[in-house]
Amino acid sequence: MGLTIGIDIGGSTTKIVGMRDGQMICSIRVRADDPVTSAYGAFGKFLADNGLELGEIAEVLCTGVGSSFIQGDIYGIPTRKVDEFRAIGLGGRFLSGCGDAIIVSMGTGTAFVKVEGETICHIGGTGVGGGTLVGLCDKMLGVRGVEHILHLAEKGSLSNVDLTIGDISKAAISNMDKETTASNFGKVSDMAAPEDLALGVCNLVFQTVGTLAAFSARGAGIRDVVLTGNLAMVPMARKVFSDFEKLYDARFIIPDNADFATALGAALAGR
Repeated sequence: MGLTIGIDIGGSTTKIVGMRDGQMICSIRVRADDPVTSAYGAFGKFLADNGLELGEIAEVLCTGVGSSFIQGDIYGIPTRKVDEFRAIGLGGRFLSGCGDAIIVSMGTGTAFVKVEGETICHIGGTGVGGGTLVGLCDKMLGVRGVEHILHLAEKGSLSNVDLTIGDISKAAISNMDKETTASNFGKVSDMAAPEDLALGVCNLVFQTVGTLAAFSARGAGIRDVVLTGNLAMVPMARKVFSDFEKLYDARFIIPDNADFATALGAALAGR
């Protein structure tokens, strides 16, 4: 049986996965400013890195904002486009093994997709995401590289940035302990170092996404929240979402290969 290729074409990054017999067997990512260049470059690199020939590819399925620029078949291989929200839902469900779940795709912005049985639907989103992280850190710190931002954040402390329940109350409030954030950047001071500000921005982004995801799950009567996309792979994301499990009585899941979920979902749509 030939290989099915799923391609998630973003504005600056293209991700490709290969599937055979229902299993993900290989994946790569390539950065490029032009989506067509990114897609074709990623495809060529995918073939070369995995020692594949064009004849071994049965079908290509494209998704993502950049897929609208792809016209016709890629290298003569039958090529179809897949609705991005459907790809998010299929990929998140496959990687997590969940039945009903809210699948969160954290990219430049953030999308929320509800999966119930075989029904997949987009239920909303937020403009808060990776673009927020980069944009705020650019203006506040003069730093745009995500790797640099995360490196700074690793050395930061929220004590000079965020206001907590403990800052305004002598005791916990309901199910919120004294470390729970009362206001993001509500205690920012001149003492805050660049590392503290970088951590504050990261915390703001993850807490906003986590809160909205938890509310989406609660409104749908679903407990499982599956986190996908590049930001899901950031180490501090696990701590923030782990803390939110107790706060919101939800289960936050970051599966392996979460950053390739949408490309994987596109490939699954071909089954």
